[in-house]
Amino acid sequence: MKEKEKEYDFRQGRRGPVVPPGPGKTRITIRLDNEVLEWFRHKVHEAGGGNYQTLINQALREYIQSREGILAETLRRVIKEELAGASS
Repeated sequence: MKEKEKEYDFRQGRRGPVVPPGPGKTRITIRLDNEVLEWFRHKVHEAGGGNYQTLINQALREYIQSREGILAETLRRVIKEELAGASS
């Protein structure tokens, strides 16, 4: 015969994540296209495991860094052109 299962008392329970986000992290809700999400999940599976959310975060960081590089290059070009125009 099956042993009677324990009863749990949830009167002291709190809503929210079981594990709070670590320092520097914020829990959000975001809507992504199914195809985008599946692509990241597939890449994690191909790599033998991991966390697709970490991969998405890494991709966003790389995008930001690449955009900052473009901005820095544009600023260098504009300053160089301005300096050349000021000396003539």
